[in-house]
Amino acid sequence: MKDKKNKDKDEMSFLDHVEELRWHLVRSTLAIFVFGIIAFLMKGFIFDNIIFAPKNPNFITYRFFCSVSKFFGADGLCITEIPFKFQSLAMGEQFSVHIWTSITVGIILAFPFIVWEFWKFISPGLYEKERKGAKTFIIISSFLFFVGVLFGYFIITPLSINFLGNYSVSDLVARNIKIGSYISLMRSTVLASGLIFELPIVMYFLTKMGIVTPEFLKTYRKHALVVILMLAAIITPPDIISQIIVTIPIMGLYEISIYISKIVLKKERKKKESDGETA
Repeated sequence: MKDKKNKDKDEMSFLDHVEELRWHLVRSTLAIFVFGIIAFLMKGFIFDNIIFAPKNPNFITYRFFCSVSKFFGADGLCITEIPFKFQSLAMGEQFSVHIWTSITVGIILAFPFIVWEFWKFISPGLYEKERKGAKTFIIISSFLFFVGVLFGYFIITPLSINFLGNYSVSDLVARNIKIGSYISLMRSTVLASGLIFELPIVMYFLTKMGIVTPEFLKTYRKHALVVILMLAAIITPPDIISQIIVTIPIMGLYEISIYISKIVLKKERKKKESDGETA
């Protein structure tokens, strides 16, 4: 048993790697479980002050857009009412919503630990200098994820709720929204936004693996813009203002990714040159 633990990770078999991955996944799941329990016990605060907050016309995002609108001499972005009510149609729906919301909160809060476990799994295949960048990697990736989550919660979610909550095909249709549908929209939006903001990290690794280059990213910048606009059209209401608000930061992340790719490629070339001189 000790021999197996002390075995050089460069010589680990496929099954050893699978076993190693399994324990990383187990520890990550335990972290999600712990934070999920904490979220489950904080039901009142999470639902009343966080989940249902964007339903209130006095939500900070609506007040901000209203202030911006008035600054330009109009009040078209001011929200006075979001005319729909929540309803629960199934016996266990509220309990199910409570469970899945707790799991989602657990995933968000445990994200830095999950990233740490991911880093520990891939670090044996990295150079010694790259292994020393663990703290930087965890801090940057966690920061980007949390910024994305906040962007999804404070920007995309309110825009979607306001549009969909006010949209009606006829006055004969009552606006009674299932609580599960509302929270599903928020959950998918927030998590998707958090993952999208990891784009620079993804590009870093793709560049390290030689899959993408700065030139490649520049060449397909226009194609990326089209894809981002399509993505913005999917996750936001079908109005130009909402799509622009979502597109701008994602394009900014794409430009940052190009810069990161340049740095990575430059370091790789310097390393090859130094290795060649040493040889």
